[in-house]
Amino acid sequence: MTATVEISMYALEDAYEQKVIDFIQRIKQNKGIRVEVNGLSTQLFGEYDELMNLLRDEMKTVFENGKAVFVLKLAGLELTREKLPPVLK
Repeated sequence: MTATVEISMYALEDAYEQKVIDFIQRIKQNKGIRVEVNGLSTQLFGEYDELMNLLRDEMKTVFENGKAVFVLKLAGLELTREKLPPVLK
């Protein structure tokens, strides 16, 4: 099953920008996940199990090395711009 995750990370410590960048760069290393980054959040597209396993591991890494809050939206389908109804583009 294809899924979409919109995720925002809020590192609760100094050098927070680098911690967010490091998290996104680690996510991007996974070739099975499509990643789109903007100024407010990051969208991830891929197979549900692969996305969930990746997020579980990467969020755990963040929690083990500092303090952070993650906000996620999850959909059980691909919600890319290309898949939107024309009226919403």
